[in-house]
Amino acid sequence: MKNLMPFLVFVILSSFVLGAKPVSLFNGKDLSGWRKANYVVEDGAIVCKGGNLVSEKEYSNYVFEFEFLLPPGGNNGLGIHYPGKGDAAYAGMELQILDNSHKRYAKLKDYQYHGSLYTLAAAKRGHLKPVGEWNRQKVTVNGPLIKVELNGTEILSADLDEINQAKPKHKGAKRRSGHICFCGHGAPVKFRNITILELPEGK
Repeated sequence: MKNLMPFLVFVILSSFVLGAKPVSLFNGKDLSGWRKANYVVEDGAIVCKGGNLVSEKEYSNYVFEFEFLLPPGGNNGLGIHYPGKGDAAYAGMELQILDNSHKRYAKLKDYQYHGSLYTLAAAKRGHLKPVGEWNRQKVTVNGPLIKVELNGTEILSADLDEINQAKPKHKGAKRRSGHICFCGHGAPVKFRNITILELPEGK
C-alpha cells in the first residue's frame, strides 16, 4: 500500500489540475488585483516603469502563467512567496526575467540568467525568443518544488528542501506562501495573459 501512495497523490493532483480552470490576474484594462505601483496598462499589457507590482492575495501552491516581452537589455523578475516588504529576491525568492543576449550581461553568474532562481539555482539557457517577441512562461510552485517552463521547454526544476540544506542562510527559500510580484529594475518590460491555478496543499 505504501508503494502506491506517490502514484495516488499524482493521480489526485492530475485530476484536480485537469478539472480546475485557471483564474485571470489581469483584465487587460487596469491593475485590479494588484497593489498599485509604478506600472501602467498600455494596449492590453502591463508595462513596468519601476519597482514591484505585488498581488493583493497571497498564494502557496499554484501554476502561474504569463507572457512577457523584453526590450533590449530588459531586466525584471518574478517574485514568489514574497512577504510584501523587503527585497523580493531575499525576503522571498526571485525568478529572473532577463534579456540574456545583451552585451551588458555577458559575464553573469549562472544563477543570474533568465528563469534562474536568483542566487539559488541556475536555469537552462537558449529558449528565449528574440528581443521584441512575446515569450510564454509557466511557473509551478508545489510545496518545495519549483518548475519553470519557457516557450514549452522546462528550463528549471528546483527542490527548496535541497537548496535550504546547501544555502541555509537564505530566508526566502524557507517560505511556503506569500505574494506574487513583478520585480522592476527600470526597464519597460511588458506582461499580459496572466493566469493562476491554485493547487492542493503540497508536500
